[in-house]
Amino acid sequence: MAASFFFDAEPICEPSLAALDACALCAKRLGRDSDIFMYRGDTPFCSEECRYEQMQLDAIRARQAARSAGRRQQQYSSVTEAARRATKVSVAS
Repeated sequence: MAASFFFDAEPICEPSLAALDACALCAKRLGRDSDIFMYRGDTPFCSEECRYEQMQLDAIRARQAARSAGRRQQQYSSVTEAARRATKVSVAS
């Protein structure tokens, strides 16, 4: 009996879907006899270098998103504080 590889498994009625055919970063074809480096569970890479580069790109995007969220929060706080000041009624004596 021949061993079956995970490359051989194709979803029924969807023969065009190939899960691990190419590196997610450089699109290099992944062969049966080559190592596959995984990241985030189901993302294949042809080398440790490609996987590391993707990890670095993800880290940069996460930092940018955090800074952007911080700026939005700061802007929201400024707007709400200005609205509070505008709604205060001064009492004249």
